[in-house]
Amino acid sequence: MKKSAMIAIAVVSTLGLIGSLVGQSNPRANEIQKWAVHDETRPMPSVVDPGPAGPPAPAPSDAVVLFDGTSLSQWMTAKGEPAKWKVENGYMEVAKGTGEIRTRSRFGDCQLHVEWASPAEVLGSSQSRGNSGVFLMGTYEVQVLDCYDNKTYADGMTASLYGQYPPLVNACRKPGEWQTYDIVFIAPRFDKAGQLVSPARMTVFWNGILAHNDQELTGPTAHMARPPYAVHADHLPIALQDHGNPVRFRNIWIRGL
Repeated sequence: MKKSAMIAIAVVSTLGLIGSLVGQSNPRANEIQKWAVHDETRPMPSVVDPGPAGPPAPAPSDAVVLFDGTSLSQWMTAKGEPAKWKVENGYMEVAKGTGEIRTRSRFGDCQLHVEWASPAEVLGSSQSRGNSGVFLMGTYEVQVLDCYDNKTYADGMTASLYGQYPPLVNACRKPGEWQTYDIVFIAPRFDKAGQLVSPARMTVFWNGILAHNDQELTGPTAHMARPPYAVHADHLPIALQDHGNPVRFRNIWIRGL
């Protein structure tokens, strides 16, 4: 059998398994099947005012602090070099063109807390406005974007599981205001043969409001695609995206589960 044919069969088999798993326990299965990736006619969630931002949330005693406002020592570039983003006044800021940054440590199942702010000066629209992303295992993205009075495609808006599911509500604060993600992530499981046993799942609170409730992912998140799962390590770095916008981050901590 030709290699291309074998790959095609493997992809179809993986997609079939995902479809079976999703259909059994994913209440939004029909939604993902109904809408094409980045379909601009997909309905947007209702807007909810989350109230004003508060001070940074204290890290629990058993948490690993990934960014305390003073140092990028816990972070590196994709090449393993020291992270090159700007650090000042208790936050780090994306330095355009320097690339994503990744944690030096690796994580699997976890509870992750991230605070971020899009630029106060509004420039651009849709995906060009305050764009970044939080990648669990460097693979599964919770979108960072300024969606305050900013129209874009639903599966790419703020707090979306990028390319797959919009959040249940739009709880975006105004540009420049601090926002919070509290993410519970359960990593996918693979058997010894590299076959998917259970998909990745995420629960996301955005500014204290439920955005995703134990949501199963169809595979890695991607632009203009919904690729199938591919076997990977049980523990991988957390990554933050450089999308060319000066998005700020502060008070990042994580708890292994």
